[in-house]
Amino acid sequence: MATATVEQREWKVVPVFSKLATYAIVILALCALWQGYKWLWETTGWTWPFLVDDTTMPNLWDIFAAFGEPVTTGGPALIHPLLDAAWFTAKEAIAGFVLGAVIGFAIAVVLVHSRLLERGFLPYIVASQTVPILAIAPMVVIGLGSKGVEGWKAVAILAAYLTFFPVAINALRGLQSADPRAFELMESYASSRWSILWRLRVPASLPYLFTALKISATAAVIGAIIGETPASIQDGLGGAIVNFNQYYSLQPTFLWATNIVCAVLGLVLFGAVALAERLILRRAPENFA
Repeated sequence: MATATVEQREWKVVPVFSKLATYAIVILALCALWQGYKWLWETTGWTWPFLVDDTTMPNLWDIFAAFGEPVTTGGPALIHPLLDAAWFTAKEAIAGFVLGAVIGFAIAVVLVHSRLLERGFLPYIVASQTVPILAIAPMVVIGLGSKGVEGWKAVAILAAYLTFFPVAINALRGLQSADPRAFELMESYASSRWSILWRLRVPASLPYLFTALKISATAAVIGAIIGETPASIQDGLGGAIVNFNQYYSLQPTFLWATNIVCAVLGLVLFGAVALAERLILRRAPENFA
């Protein structure tokens, strides 16, 4: 029995190390591609699609070294203000993510119970995502600001705007995916709509829902960063991007370092949702369609 338990643990550990090794290989391959592209274009003097030099494509080691450089003379290393900015933006993104997920799921629940509403409102939900976020951001921030709403709350609403759509569409698809025979069985027992929703539709929708949440997690970060610019928020990553963009020709590595922090923040939120999915769905995978 003890031997079997040890073997089961080993089988569980092996896929984890395999995934980590795959991630490491991909990252190393991307780094090699970056440096190889830079070396080839600089050696040959090619200028298409753009001129390659230390300003447009800094060396990766210079970018990572920038984290330890002071932002101002005698000031703290770059990594410290970037971590503070990342935490500020993360709070905005998380607030928008939760708000958008709740709104998106609520819309899906309403639409799944009415074919008429689904046919009437679904095209407008889709059309809402065709408007560029850059066009909406100033209107939302300025409009809510005139009503006394704090800037970070307006940014969270922008993050929710990018979050609700994938959640609404995927949740609707998931709520409709339950086995028709299960519907017939529950209806034969005179189950209420509320009971069918939580005991049948919601469990069937979880795989679809978590797929949407993983997409929305990264979209919420993008919405928060974009929304910080019209809100004139300097404490987040959006403010850091605007600030370092002004000095890009003199110190391009600071902006690239900020971009790396933005990407890592999106990956962290994505990983948190993926971990939640793994913990929830693995408990009873046979119950999910």
